[in-house]
Amino acid sequence: MVKLFIGSGVALVTPFTADGSAVNFEALGNLIDFHLDNKTDAIIINATTGEGTTMTNSEKEEVIKFTLDRIKGKIPVIASTGGNNTNVVIENSKRAEELGVDGLLVITPYYNKTTQKGLVAHFKAVAESVELPIIMYNVPSRTGLNMLPSTVAELAKIPNIVGTKEASGDISQVAKIVELTQGENFDIYSGEDGLLFPILALGGMGVISTSANVLPKEFHDICEKWFSGDVNGSRDLQLKVIAMVEAMFCEVNPIPVKTALNLMGKNVGPLRLPLVDPAPENFEKIKASLKKWNLV
Repeated sequence: MVKLFIGSGVALVTPFTADGSAVNFEALGNLIDFHLDNKTDAIIINATTGEGTTMTNSEKEEVIKFTLDRIKGKIPVIASTGGNNTNVVIENSKRAEELGVDGLLVITPYYNKTTQKGLVAHFKAVAESVELPIIMYNVPSRTGLNMLPSTVAELAKIPNIVGTKEASGDISQVAKIVELTQGENFDIYSGEDGLLFPILALGGMGVISTSANVLPKEFHDICEKWFSGDVNGSRDLQLKVIAMVEAMFCEVNPIPVKTALNLMGKNVGPLRLPLVDPAPENFEKIKASLKKWNLV
């Protein structure tokens, strides 16, 4: 199984019309072009940052179709199909495969959660239902469930489970995953924008990023510099984006990043409930961070 991508994958926001009732496909097309122009290495759609949990199945299918048509194979398109009902995840994954995506991002189950044994059974069932490469997604702060390195290592033996987006925030856990998956065809992507450089240093293949919605070239360049041997340049750029990363997570994702894109004139529309606009002090923090990069 080939690598899905190397470098910076953006967890793309989903633009909505002014009243929030539908996807704004004109704005979506402009966003995709923006990322192609700025060397983003992969597009991840319908994920957390894309407000996939508030979108209908029909909307998600239309976003997949539109994105594939707009990108025309230039870079990989990865669809988020995860959830906490295994049968529904399988159904959504099969449909994404039929539509022609390059890979799947599948989050660990949330709310009902499960045990580590249940995680193995869940991901194994999803992997056996499709032929597409799958990147697992571990984000305990949102799911209340941490996928342990030993569990990742067990799942890494399944041929089409090709990687994990690791957002535990625990760099020692990342190191343990690297240790336990050596020899497997298995990649680690940073799920924490502020930890991209150290995860690259441990052998990571890149990032699936929220902040890359705003700074696509910079996140691509952090990776490109690392892989070209410019370690100091990669580190310096990681340090330069830290303040922006902090602003993009000053409230629940994707509240800050969608606010930022609207300030940048990208016309991505409102958030869907239960997400709401940021508090005034955080709005000012977001705006100030954009001003430092001359983005507003």
